[in-house]
Parts: sequence; C-alpha cells; structure tokens
Amino acid sequence: IHPSVQEALMEGRPVVALESTIVTHGMAYPLNLSMARKVEEIVRSNGAVPATVGIVKGQIHVGLTDEELEFLASSKNAVKVSRRDYPFVLSQGLSGGTTVSGTMIAAHKAGIPVFVSGGIGGVHREGENTLDVSADLTELGRTPVAVVSAGAKSILDIGRTLEYLETQGVCVAAFGESREFPAFFSRQSGFQAPYHVRDEEEAAKLIDSALGLGLSSGVLIAVPCPKEQAASGQVIEEAIQLALSEARAKGITGKEVTPFMLQKITELTAGKSLDSNLALIYNNAKVGSCIAVALSKRQKARRKGNLPQRENMSPPQPVVIGGINVDFIAKAQNPDILGGGQTNAGRVRRTFGGVGRNLADCLSRLGQTPLLLSAVGKDEHLESVLHYCHHMDMSAVLQLEGKNTATYCAVITSAGELSIGLGDMDIHHQITEQYVSQFKDKLCQAPLVCIDGNVPLSTIQYVCQLAREHHLAVCYEPTDENKASKPFLSDSWKALTYISPNLQELRAINRTLGNTLPAGIEYS
Repeated sequence: IHPSVQEALMEGRPVVALESTIVTHGMAYPLNLSMARKVEEIVRSNGAVPATVGIVKGQIHVGLTDEELEFLASSKNAVKVSRRDYPFVLSQGLSGGTTVSGTMIAAHKAGIPVFVSGGIGGVHREGENTLDVSADLTELGRTPVAVVSAGAKSILDIGRTLEYLETQGVCVAAFGESREFPAFFSRQSGFQAPYHVRDEEEAAKLIDSALGLGLSSGVLIAVPCPKEQAASGQVIEEAIQLALSEARAKGITGKEVTPFMLQKITELTAGKSLDSNLALIYNNAKVGSCIAVALSKRQKARRKGNLPQRENMSPPQPVVIGGINVDFIAKAQNPDILGGGQTNAGRVRRTFGGVGRNLADCLSRLGQTPLLLSAVGKDEHLESVLHYCHHMDMSAVLQLEGKNTATYCAVITSAGELSIGLGDMDIHHQITEQYVSQFKDKLCQAPLVCIDGNVPLSTIQYVCQLAREHHLAVCYEPTDENKASKPFLSDSWKALTYISPNLQELRAINRTLGNTLPAGIEYS
C-alpha cells in the first residue's frame, strides 16, 4: 500500500480506488497515461486520496507512484488481471492492470469501500449461448465494495447483465435525475435501474447501509455520461454491430473481446466514442470522490456518536476484554546504537496493537464480529485507532477525556533485537469490573469470552466468576510474564477453558501454583 494511501486510511480520510486495466488495455500510450494522471488529480481536487491498483513485477500495489503508472501505461506485455488471474500473475512475477473484479479484491483487502471505474463488464451479447459472463458481476455479488461506473459497457447485453446482478444480490442504483440505467457511452440503455439516488449524500447513505448489514456483496452506483459528451445511441449501436461481426469473423473470444470492441468502436465513430469514454471517466472520478467524502463524514459522525448505531441483526457475539495500543517501532539502520543524545539513522513506523485489540481483529476477519471492551483516550490517536479498526465493533470501547491512549515505543537494533521499550499503559486500569459488568447480558450469551492480562485483577476475577455461574467458554491470553499469573492468584483459573502462554509465561504460572518444573526445564 502506497504510504499516502496508508496514511489516509489510518487517519480516516476518504480514499478512492481506481482500476488499471483502462490504462493497460483501454487506451493507447501516451493518452492512457495522461488520462490516469488526470483522474488521480480529479480525485484529489474533490477531497479524496487516489489509490490506483495495479500489479508490478508480481506484487499487488494499492496506490502507484508516477513511475509505476508510466511503467504500466507503456508496457507491451501487461496482463489483464481478474480474480482468476491473480495466482498465476503473482507467482510468475508478471505485471498487469486490474479489472473491476481484480480491483475490488485489492480495495476490500486494503479497507477502501469506494472504487471508481469507467464501466463494469457484464453478460456479453449472445451470452445465453456462449456463457461469456464477466467476473465483475460475480465479484459484485461477493465483495463489499461500492463501484461507481457509467453502468455497463454498451457492447454488452445490458438487460441480461441487470438480471444477473439481481441474481447475485447486488444493489444497483442510478445516480442523478433519472432511474435510467446508463450504457457507458450513452445515457440511455432502455432499461431502468432497480433504485435511484439523487446525489452523493444519498449514495453515501446507501453504501453505509449496505456495509453495515454485513451482506458481503457490493453496490453499483450507475452514473450517466455528461450530456454534452454523450454519444448517440444509434451511432454507437451501429458501430457495435459492425465490431461484433468482425470479432466473430476473427475468432476473438474471452477477455480479448472488450479491448478489441472498444478500439474498433473508436475507429468506426471517428473518435467520438473515445471522447465520450474520457468524459465519463472524468465525471465518474468526480462523482465517486464526492461519494467517498460523504461516506467518510458519515462514518466519522457515527464513531463520534452523532449518528445512531446500526441495528444489530447478528447472533450472540464473542466478547473480547483487553488492551488497545498504538505502537511505535524504531529500527536502527547501523549495527551499533550511539548513545549520548546522538540521532541514529533508522526507520520508524506506527502500528496498531494491544493483545485484546489483536484478538478482536482476528475474530472480526474470521467473520465473528466480536464486541470489544477496552479503553482509549480522547487524544491525537483516537481517530486513527477508530478508523484502523473500522471493520470491528468498537461501539462499547470507552473514550476517556484527559487520558492517554496506550502507547508503546520499541527501539530495536538492525539485527532485530529489542534495545529498549517504553510503555504508557495506565489507561488499561480503566477496564474495570464496573465498566465490564454493564455488558453482563452480552457476556452471558457470548459463545466465547477472551480476556488479556492487561486487564485489572478484579475484572479478571469477575469474568471468571460469571463464567462459572453461566458455563461460559473463556480464553485467557497471559500477555507477558509479569501478568500471566493473575487468574492463578486465586481459584479463578478453574473457570478458564483456554490459555495460550509462551514458555516464560508458563513458568511464571507454574511458579505461582507452587508446582515443580518438568525435568529439563529450569526457571530463568
């Protein structure tokens, strides 16, 4: 992930994903490069951060440098990369442009909810016989990203494309004054979109609702080409029929059909379709950026408690009780770290951790949506923490005035050995029995309760007592050698179902219980 994109994501600023197949296969060099640069500039000028997705020498990039963008634009051997192509292209170290499908996958994994494209793929004409259906449609059915495009490409069977999107459970909405589903170059396709949003605020509200339901499917916002640059439907249709005939005669099939058709239609319309193509791409970038900004504002308002929380329709959640940390890792460049107040060359990076947060993160990525009980300060780290954890249920986390979010700073040698560690962890003492007991009903219904050693002893004892009374499964993560023994200072440990100590933590527990060590293992 490009540093500018990563920084924006951490700070909760709006980011717009952009595809690169239009660069590698949609237009000739150098027009493709100037188009891509202009699209990124439009995104920036409308308040968002562009993240063009591409494959460079076997590595997925979310956000490209200008040199990488020019490399893909001028490449003669770039591969068109959809879901099915990723394993081969990456394993062979190839470079390529990502389709709508390929870009959606990368955007979702990076945490970007809005993606701007020219037009999606769909069911090809005569697709009922050839079964030539774009992977874009199935991707929209299984990846929760909002795609802003000028509908489906005119060369497709738009009626069947809309039917297929319905089958895949994709929410489709036309953007603007009309419910007419646009046909890429043309504003009219002869088909109505199922739904209609008038502006970016309504679009953002729709996307926010879709993401909140956790349906794991995408949203398609269909934006018509600007009136001034829209091509005549009849002119385009005549060109499509001629191009289709030539494609059939030449035996062109599969993923080669769309690039051939677009190039041929440009020739047959004397460049008018290309003018429309550029206009709709620039317009989509503007509209998509405004939607991303509006969506970001909604999400920030919810995190600050100014919007109602989404209705919870899910089964009982696991509950995780533990710490949230902001970690600063400083790694020296040279083997020897100089003292005496001198500045050492090195790399410093910020990450988000905390044992409780890490457990909740992992459970969230496994689809379990745990409730996290923790505490953070209302300080300069708050917004970044909440955004980084946007995929997690943070609704119950304490946000405390006058307190510092837990931070940890580690200085490590060039060989990776810890030189010194400093921690400000006092806020973990606020994860009290009184606070946790407010969620007794959730705890008693939870299929699993996880608790880490950062939590005060009285809180651990309360949870263990509750577990005994209600037969709850409790997992204890000891955190470190000094905290590992907390449940073992009384009979609380008998309520634990799982524990995950390392060897040092297990030694400490063993010592607390007064047990002898197995032969061959000694206390350090």
